Amino acid sequence: MPAKKTTKKKEEKEAVEVRQVAAEEVTIEKTAGGVIEVKKQDHTQNSAEELSIEQKLLSLYNLQQICSKIDQIRIIRGELPEEIRDKEDECEGKKTRIANLQEEIKNLKANIVAENAKKSDATSAIKRYEEQQNNVRNNREYESLSKEIDYQNLEIQVADKHIAKYEAEIEEKEAKIQETQERLAELEEILKQKKSELEVIVADTEKEEEELTAQAAELRAKVDERLLSAFERIRKNAHNGLAIVKIERDACGGCFSKIPPQRQLDIALHKKIIVCEACGRIFIDDKLVASQHEPEVVTAE
Repeated sequence: MPAKKTTKKKEEKEAVEVRQVAAEEVTIEKTAGGVIEVKKQDHTQNSAEELSIEQKLLSLYNLQQICSKIDQIRIIRGELPEEIRDKEDECEGKKTRIANLQEEIKNLKANIVAENAKKSDATSAIKRYEEQQNNVRNNREYESLSKEIDYQNLEIQVADKHIAKYEAEIEEKEAKIQETQERLAELEEILKQKKSELEVIVADTEKEEEELTAQAAELRAKVDERLLSAFERIRKNAHNGLAIVKIERDACGGCFSKIPPQRQLDIALHKKIIVCEACGRIFIDDKLVASQHEPEVVTAE
């Protein structure tokens, strides 16, 4: 017996719906099979504001439609800022690359200056050694100076090779800078367009989103707090944000799990709030949804 009481309390705690009829407050209990059963308690307060199961389901369904529209607006708006951030990051990357290439070119030019200085020193040394050759006293001194001249000539040749290499690298890096600058200009133009597009979307959708949010608030006020809490929890966990769905081709409109005929009949009766065993979404009958859009027929007496 204690175990049964504990289970019952747990079910009552996990209940997600409240049904109110006339002067009675209705609480719900989730049973096996995904059915929400109602349990009546006597209460007379705010009876004029109490809604039937059908009305609550319709309120939830209409709230779902509005929330889906708000989600769509935020998705459209949400993609653009992400694209803008990506383009801004790419622009910064290009600017950094250009700065690095310019720094490398600066270092290469410094190397060229150093190589030219070596050439100048070697040329001065050759001139000095040639002058000394004119004053040698024997062949040994002459040959020694000739070797120094040859060495300095090699130094000049090596410096020339280095200079040619550095100049080629500079030319290559300057071409990369030019290419990167062109791509940067394209990105900045795209970024400008994206920002302008976002501003237009924000201007166009901000008012609509505010209106939809106000409508959603009105509908939320008509739904019991526990039911609304369950609705919001299901929406948060659902990948498409759908918390209340219709049956489509004998299957759940959210997770597409098959629904037995008896369960479909229970859903059509609107006497219980029934949820999908697989995904937990709340079911609403398609005919109930259609009925709220049907015009009233006036008959002549």
